[in-house]
Amino acid sequence: MGSTLAARMASPAARTGVYYATLFMTGAVSNPFLPIWLTEKGIDPAQIGIINAAPIFAMIAINLVVGRIADRASDWRTVIVVGSIAAAIPPFFLLVMDGYLPIIIIWTLLIVPFQAIAPVVDAAAYRMARRNNYDFGAIRVWGTIGFVAMTLIAGLVLDWHGAVAFVPLLIAVSLARAALSLQLPLFRGGEEHVRPTYPIDAPISPLVAVRMGELWKPWFILTLIGASFLHGSHMMQMGFGALIWSEAGLPGWVIGILWAVAPTAEILAMFYFERITRRFAARHLILLGCVCGAIRWWGFGLEPNMWVLMALQTLHLATVGLTFLGITNFIANWTSEDIAAEAQSFFVMIRQVVTVITLVGFGYLAGAFGAGAYFVAALLAAIGAVMVFASLMLMSPKVEKAELKGVFR
Repeated sequence: MGSTLAARMASPAARTGVYYATLFMTGAVSNPFLPIWLTEKGIDPAQIGIINAAPIFAMIAINLVVGRIADRASDWRTVIVVGSIAAAIPPFFLLVMDGYLPIIIIWTLLIVPFQAIAPVVDAAAYRMARRNNYDFGAIRVWGTIGFVAMTLIAGLVLDWHGAVAFVPLLIAVSLARAALSLQLPLFRGGEEHVRPTYPIDAPISPLVAVRMGELWKPWFILTLIGASFLHGSHMMQMGFGALIWSEAGLPGWVIGILWAVAPTAEILAMFYFERITRRFAARHLILLGCVCGAIRWWGFGLEPNMWVLMALQTLHLATVGLTFLGITNFIANWTSEDIAAEAQSFFVMIRQVVTVITLVGFGYLAGAFGAGAYFVAALLAAIGAVMVFASLMLMSPKVEKAELKGVFR
């Protein structure tokens, strides 16, 4: 029994899952802590929006470069390890540096390496799962489980010790991620480090992109932009949700629970990944996520009580969980493995452009209208739904299924 468990834990899927458990802990700590910590340092909501947006803006310029480097490397693992270690250094400087401009610089240096490797991790894990018949959802779900656990811990720490605990907790999770990156497997498989051509032993549909220039199809781009608008709508909650709840009188432990409800719901989507992707077209999942996003943020704008907020947070299952599965599956279906990380980074680059604009915009809107800014978030999600629907009209899922039949599992 012990040897069987040890063998399972040593498998590429388990080692990737263990790393995923730490991958999003930086966000789990900063979501409830960062706006409150910054406010205590005298930084206003508009400046908080800029601090959140600065690293994303920096990533726009280098995202595709990182993806290209990862695809050209002997294995995607190399870029992931380097990025994980680089992201563990800047948090230490937050212990001794203060002021608006220094915080922008340090926060950017902290977030950029993490954001650079995130799409590479997703692309690498997804391709490895397809090649080896692993359940990608069962691997990726550990990222959400780690996020939920750390969110609950961060909420309790915030309640017990206040914002002063923010930086030490951030250092701890950053070091854990760096350490666990060292045990990651070779994602392309084999000791020969040969980059295979995708798909393996199967004909390639003429619609499957083998070069980045082939991604500029209207139905493909509309889906990426629509998903990006939905993601951008989350920036109101990510950047200012904890602050609005805190100002409304909710204690730290309640804020922690509210943050944890959302990714807990997301876990269900991850566990049922294989069943979901077999039953539904990828863009149908994204469309559902956009519609649920519009409902979720409109409800937040009405400033309901804690119990209604919890119910609305469960829509995270669709707005993030199903949308993530949909967009990852969609990109993998229509791109070759030779550009896997770069294609995923291309989507992230589009998403980051929208994220920068929305973070800065929500900074001003939250300062002026408080929770009323959620109505703008609802509008963004609705626009995303319209774009995905337009994509479905241009390329029917039935045509998509016919094109991919016999090419993908």
